[in-house]
Formats: sequence, C-alpha cells, structure tokens
Amino acid sequence: MISTVRKIGGHMATKHEQILEHIESLSVGSKISVRRIAKALNVSEGTAYRAIKEAENQDLVSTMERVGTIRIEKKKKENIEKLTFAEIVNVVDGQVLGGREGLYKTLSKFVIGAMKLEAMMRYTAAGSLLIVGNRTNAHELAVKEGAAVLITGGFDTSETVKKLADEKKLPVISTSYDTFTVATMINRAIYDQLIKKEIVLVDDIYTPYEDSKFIHATDLVTHWHEANNETGHSRYPVIDHQDRVVGIVTSRDVIGKDKDMRIDKVMTRNPMTVHAKTSLANAAHVMVWEGIELMPVVDPSHKLRGIISRQDVLKALQQIQRQPQVGETIDDLATSRMEVVEAENDVTVWKTTVTPQMTNQLGTMSYGVFTSLITEASSRLLRKYKKGDLVVENISVYFIKPVQIESEIEVRPQILEVGRKFAKVDIEVHYAKSIVGKALLMAQLIDR
Repeated sequence: MISTVRKIGGHMATKHEQILEHIESLSVGSKISVRRIAKALNVSEGTAYRAIKEAENQDLVSTMERVGTIRIEKKKKENIEKLTFAEIVNVVDGQVLGGREGLYKTLSKFVIGAMKLEAMMRYTAAGSLLIVGNRTNAHELAVKEGAAVLITGGFDTSETVKKLADEKKLPVISTSYDTFTVATMINRAIYDQLIKKEIVLVDDIYTPYEDSKFIHATDLVTHWHEANNETGHSRYPVIDHQDRVVGIVTSRDVIGKDKDMRIDKVMTRNPMTVHAKTSLANAAHVMVWEGIELMPVVDPSHKLRGIISRQDVLKALQQIQRQPQVGETIDDLATSRMEVVEAENDVTVWKTTVTPQMTNQLGTMSYGVFTSLITEASSRLLRKYKKGDLVVENISVYFIKPVQIESEIEVRPQILEVGRKFAKVDIEVHYAKSIVGKALLMAQLIDR
C-alpha cells in the first residue's frame, strides 16, 4: 500500500499521478483492473478508473473486449504498422484460448496455412501468426516454432496446445470467420496503421513540459520580464497550481502594466489549446487561421503537456512534403513481381509467381488478384501504344481455374482493337502450358 506522498517534478504527487506511476512500473503484459488498483493504492474506484483511462490516452495500457486491460509497450512511430496480438483479437472478434500473457507482443508477419504441413512450417517463423483452420497438429508445431495461432471457423484446439501457449506466452486465438475473411480484415488493419503512420501528429513535434517555459497565474508581471530576458520569447502559457492551462500572456498584455500586478490580472483567458493526438495539419490550420504564434499542448484534463510554435509546425510541414509516401496494397504486392518475357509472334508475356498473400481460403489464386493481374498487364501493354491513363469500364471473366500457391503463371494480353478513346483487350493466363484463365477487358483511354 502506498501512503507516502511523493514529489514529482518538484511538486507533491497527486493520487492520480501516483496511480499512473504505479501503472508505468508494472511489467508489460500485466492485467490491470479498477478494483485491484483501488485496493493497492488505497483510492476510490472512481479515481482508479479515471487514472486507467488517462493511462490509455498515454498508450501505457490497452483495453479490449473479452481480454480486459493490459499494460502494453508504447509503440514507436516506426513500429506502428506492426499490430499487437491483442489488436488482432479485436479486429477478428476473437476469443483467447491460451497464451493470454503474450497479447501485448507485436506480430512480424502472418501466414495463411492452406498448404501441406511441411510447406506451412517453412513459412512459419518465430513472431509470426499462423492463420489456419481445424488442424491441431499445425497449431502445436506453430507454437513450438515460436509463432502465435489464429484458428478460423470457430474451432477449438487441444489442451496440450493451450498449455504450451501459456508456457511460451504465445496467444492462440479462435475466430468464427473463415481464413480468407480474416486475412482481408488483418490486411485492412495493417494498411490503416500504415496510413496512420504517415499522419504526423502534434505528439511528434511539440516541446515537452520539462523543456517549456511557462508562468504561474499567481506570479507577478515582473516574472514575464525575467523570462523574456532569459529566453527572448514574448509568449508563455499560464498555469494554475494543478498545472492546468488557464491563460496565455504576451508582450501585448504586459506593456505599460505595473510590474507588481499578478499575471492572472493581465493574461488572455481561455486560450486556444491543442491535444497531442491532434494531426499537425489541423493544428497548422488553426494557428495560421487565428494568427496564433504559440499554442499550449494539453492532456484531456487540460494539464499542460508542452508547447507548439508556429515555426515548429511550418518546419515539420515542409519536412513532410519532401518525404516519399509509402504503403503497399495487395494490388501492389501482386503486380510488382510481374516481369516481362518477350514471347513468339510479338506477343508480350508477363510472368509472376503466386505467393501466399495472393490466395483465397482454399489456397488457390483469388479472383481479386486475378483481375488485378490482368488489369495491370493490359495497362502496361496499352501504354506502349498510347500515352495516358486507362480506366477499366468492364472485365468479363470467361473462366478461371484453381492455381496453387508457388505456381509460376504467365499473363498474355492481346489488343483486339484500340481507338482514340477506347480499347478492347483479350487476356489469357497460362500455367504449365495450359490455359487457367481467360478474360476480356474494355477500357476508356484518357489523354494526359
């Protein structure tokens, strides 16, 4: 039980801050409950609840249905595209069958187990997630290899696997969705994360509390002059005894004022503030629109977390303009590996290999990937004839036969007719000398 009141940053720690400190000291993966915190720190459940919510805002803990609240690793910006197993449980509405203590870990890749056991194990490395149906031997082998398991179709697993999962702290999760749907859901979650990673937040650039200069509401105007001489800056956030932002004071407020007047008598009240999780673009818009040079960054209880200046914002925005955008979609994955092979009679042929990500729940090439490949091959062929972009009007797929993982296929587009605004392409897909797919694509051509 904690009864001593410690000092944090030179002031008495409040119960709220003590709880946050306690949560931060817990090991990653520990379960946290309102009741347990209230009992351990001798506080009311309401206080414990509010502190846990604040810890969630600071990315110290994560709360999930059917899992509870767990202490998590703070994600670094670079690491954001890696999902934790706990997030996967949420994405697929899963149930945790074993290895609950490993939910905070991030997965490096996921593997769809729609192949023979030996092939499956070739792909399944430590840190990955095997997505597989009702195959207990695969579940066991995967956990032994150091991988987590996501069982589709709502199936359970054996007690041996559950025990092994608990020992190794590797989650075994069950979901009622089928393999293909689950893979799509996880992919979408990863790309959402990638997009989020690209969005620069105030959190990424603000000057934190420790390095910020601020003035207390009870200070005198003479304090402003001292701060101004020391830093050369003319604007400061004003805070009360609980570190809450109550105003902002600038040179305009103190000019001609008596140096012994209190700051709260001259400051501008209710200044515009911003949260750390606000996007930089949003903050920039407000600052430029309202003509603000400096904005306090606050937490949900309006306590000062730091400051952000217009100069910081503009510098960061210039930086972003120079950065390449990333983010690979399934389309990119499927089409980036297509290589040209010049074939007989002047027909251009593209070759590619069917990877696990290009397959459906049966382990054969999915319909979506098939249309991506024929669209890409047709576009590349038409670009030889016409400069400009192509908009697909219609694709008629005559037939598509199952194509296994790791098969090498050839895509052969042939132009039937091409006009100024319109093109018609006939496409055949070959595997091992036989035709496995045939389609007709109609496209509109747009001049650049």
